[in-house]
Amino acid sequence: MARPSSIGDRLGRRLACHQALHDPLGEPRNRLAWLPELRRWQAARLEQSFGHFLADPRRRGAAMFFLTDVYGDQDFSRRDANVAKVVPMMQRLLPAAVLETVDDAIELGALTHALDLRMAEALASLAPRRKRLDEALYGQAYRQVGHRRLRARQIDLIAELGVGLARAVKMPGVLTLLKLSRGPAKATGLGELQGFLERGFAAFSALGDGKAFVRDIEQAEREVSRRLFADDPAPFR
Repeated sequence: MARPSSIGDRLGRRLACHQALHDPLGEPRNRLAWLPELRRWQAARLEQSFGHFLADPRRRGAAMFFLTDVYGDQDFSRRDANVAKVVPMMQRLLPAAVLETVDDAIELGALTHALDLRMAEALASLAPRRKRLDEALYGQAYRQVGHRRLRARQIDLIAELGVGLARAVKMPGVLTLLKLSRGPAKATGLGELQGFLERGFAAFSALGDGKAFVRDIEQAEREVSRRLFADDPAPFR
């Protein structure tokens, strides 16, 4: 396990990267008309792909957490006016194992948003007059953006985040610590991260075998990515 100081350094860099990627002035692709349509379409696709999880009462909570918090491209840094002040507070509030999971979540959010910006840019080039996305156009943009290694890393992070939550819920006292840290977290601008962790812990506490659930998601998403790169006519079947 990494030393707390190294975790803090990484968190600071991740949050700064997150802020830069979401800055509409520094990153003008945030204003592309295709970006909200891309997010809407991806959310609908994931909800359809997660249909069997959502139909399972035992897995529904965890599936909803993945749909809204993990795949939802959360901007954890939106309320952090000063990253340098926020990170030390996180280190005081949360154990190192939980900080590692937070680090995975922020890296995943930054990578997802960076790829979405590239997708929106590709869509603007491929279909400047269209306003709606479909499977064929999505696949075309996905292949034009490419970056197989980054797509694989994105899925790696989804799995690492899920496994981290599955492990953390078994750590004695973590849920109590999260409840106790709710007030200080909100006061220091960490309310969004606090809420993310609380929802994740609640979902995985009720899940049972969290690692099996994460493994099922990981395998399914790797297959979807493989089909998209292979120009499969039905990549989401």
